Amino acid sequence: MDEQFSITLPRQAYTVAVMRDVLRTALRARGICDDCSYPILIAATEACANAVDHGAPAPDYAVRVRFRSSLCLVEISHQGPGFRAGRVPLPEVEWESGRGILLMRALMDDVVFHATASGGVTVWMDKHLHATEPTRHPQCGAASVLPQPC
Repeated sequence: MDEQFSITLPRQAYTVAVMRDVLRTALRARGICDDCSYPILIAATEACANAVDHGAPAPDYAVRVRFRSSLCLVEISHQGPGFRAGRVPLPEVEWESGRGILLMRALMDDVVFHATASGGVTVWMDKHLHATEPTRHPQCGAASVLPQPC
């Protein structure tokens, strides 16, 4: 069974930590281990920081997270100007920023940037979670398809 949640936040720096706390709570509630959770949290944080930094003039940005058995999909959208991820230069060693896209690609299994028809940007990222085995609920015997604690 798929589960999802979405949240729209004002394009303010403090909301990146709010998103991270909401996502961390959702990952923990599903028993997803730290080895899977930390890369998802870091990549989502970077994508949201980019939406905050580069999403003007949009007043907000949206985060949608879906869980599909052994997969976590994260989608971050804003209505700011589009860009081509392939044309973003590699950061120089002394630069203090510019590593977000590299981190997202290194930490997630798949990352796709999409320019929306309305001029915004959506980044889709997914992470395969550790292999899980179906378990039975102790009281009713229903099978669980959510990842088990690693």
